[in-house]
Amino acid sequence: MDRKWWTLLVVCSATFMLLLDVTIVIVALPEIQTGLHAGFADVQWVIDAYALTLASLLLTAGSLADLYGRRLLFVVGFGIFTVGSLLCGLSQSALMLIASRGVQGVGGAILFATSLALLAHSFRGRDRGVAFGVWGAVTGIATSLGPILGGLITTGISWRGIFLVNVPIGVVAIALTLRKVAESRPPVAHRPDWAGFATLTAGLVGLVYGLIRAGEAGWTETAVLACIIGGAAMIVMFALVETRVAHPMFDLSLLRTPTFLGGSIAAMAINGSLYAMFVYLVLFLQNDLGYSALGTGLRMLVVSMVALVASTAAGRLSSMVPARFLVGPGLLLTGIGLLLMTGLDAGSDWTHLIPGFLVAGFGSGMVNPPLASTAVGVVPPARTGMASGANTTFRQIGMAVSIAALGSIFSSRLASGINGTLDGVPALRGQGDRIADTLRQGEADSLFAGTAPNARAALGNAIRTGFAGAINDLLVVAGVIALVGGVIALFLIRPKDFVNHAPPPTRPDAPQTGPTATDQSRSQPEGSPQPQAQPQAGVQPRVSPQLGT
Repeated sequence: MDRKWWTLLVVCSATFMLLLDVTIVIVALPEIQTGLHAGFADVQWVIDAYALTLASLLLTAGSLADLYGRRLLFVVGFGIFTVGSLLCGLSQSALMLIASRGVQGVGGAILFATSLALLAHSFRGRDRGVAFGVWGAVTGIATSLGPILGGLITTGISWRGIFLVNVPIGVVAIALTLRKVAESRPPVAHRPDWAGFATLTAGLVGLVYGLIRAGEAGWTETAVLACIIGGAAMIVMFALVETRVAHPMFDLSLLRTPTFLGGSIAAMAINGSLYAMFVYLVLFLQNDLGYSALGTGLRMLVVSMVALVASTAAGRLSSMVPARFLVGPGLLLTGIGLLLMTGLDAGSDWTHLIPGFLVAGFGSGMVNPPLASTAVGVVPPARTGMASGANTTFRQIGMAVSIAALGSIFSSRLASGINGTLDGVPALRGQGDRIADTLRQGEADSLFAGTAPNARAALGNAIRTGFAGAINDLLVVAGVIALVGGVIALFLIRPKDFVNHAPPPTRPDAPQTGPTATDQSRSQPEGSPQPQAQPQAGVQPRVSPQLGT
């Protein structure tokens, strides 16, 4: 088999692992909490540790790949991700799992930064279209299968299996890459922007830590305020650094283009609304309604399958319909779907969520294909790597910050909801904060065991009522985030901002040799790396469907 098809095989393997890991872990969160006796904050960090390292390192990893070779960095990234997966599967404490998820994020950032650049270098002409078509199909399959595979492995084996399954895949893929994949470098490379990397990482970690800590200690605690203020200060410092270094990891002047700014806000909004809510919807389905991981995965499949169908249609329409009329309405539908899920109470079943699942899933499917190409559609070919990487970074920032903020709201609302329901139960009156703290630590069994038998029914009703009320509040907040993002996208994404990426005309007999513009830029999985002619201003080439990666 030709080396380029081996390249496609290993790149698709990496993509499948990375995207599957997002949804498969979310479905297993309640089992992880029980297995490791983890607290609610630990559950948030299991997701955010991965998202933060990915967001912080992604653009820096692209610079390293330019300097030392894409194949070399791809192998290094695969190795780090595989080791991180092994450590996750062997974790004996919540802290070890969180740290191991951070290791996975480092490897994931390197893989994201190099995967499509390897494909763009290996394929030309019609074969390139075939390769990216296959890659696009893999992204759709991975994100759709995540909930059901996560449920199957967690229920049939254990939550550790969702991580350990990556190890043999990683070992085989690394061996194939070393033997079958050709090395490539762009003609021009710059050293990484370490100052930008350090300030962005410190800012994001400080902000997210402060938000998660606020859910446990309250917003007035000195450490919480210090972390949030310090994190915000470091993000401001990052912006100042990027205006002064010779080769910034993120050129802030891109934000002066309304369409790029609108697309960046939309990227944060889609991941900060529906995809962040997945964490809490899974907790509701398992911890409150009592479904197994497999049962939860089957129910979450409603969202992912509708999104896959919608994204396939949107991918076809994106070559004919301006991006603003897919991204904006898609986010509006996502927000409407989230609001349709509200109205939960102590007696609600999962079927209450189905209308919202369908609408929000369809809306998110409309957003992803045009949003991915919007990031690279407004910049010259030489800057598509930075633009696409920034789109992925904004997605991960939206995910990490929103999960932390929603968690703080959830903790506060859960306690107040339980207190309100127990006002008429003398034995438990005023104990909402203690009950909520015990639930956040995953100790529901001990809570009921320590409650008088004649008060347990009232306690169960209070917990269900408080849980449903807290989820309702989160759905409202997430819905507003999506609606605001949709309105901004409609106003800021403009046809006149798009750049014509069509190559200059050549003689019919001119040989097609040398690197393309795409080969000279770093490409991330959130955007198509191919410079394609656009039929008209603002109409984007079709790209593959993706969920909140």
